Amino acid sequence: MLSLKEMVSNDKIVRFVFYRDSALHYTTEDGFIFPVPITDTGSATFGAEERAMIMMRYIRKHMKTVQRAKQQQNSG
Repeated sequence: MLSLKEMVSNDKIVRFVFYRDSALHYTTEDGFIFPVPITDTGSATFGAEERAMIMMRYIRKHMKTVQRAKQQQNSG
């Protein structure tokens, strides 16, 4: 998996992929799919394409979730 910095640097963008389970799902240019809970969106507008840097918080959070799941899978 790429680092967070690699996913958001150089003006990379994310693209909306689908909506499911009360979350907007975006993908980075590198193919990493992450959710944005609609409870976090408030009255903000989320476009079909956004700068990856703006979504860094959500990418980071999901990277940690994926890493924890991998660790649990490997230890069990």
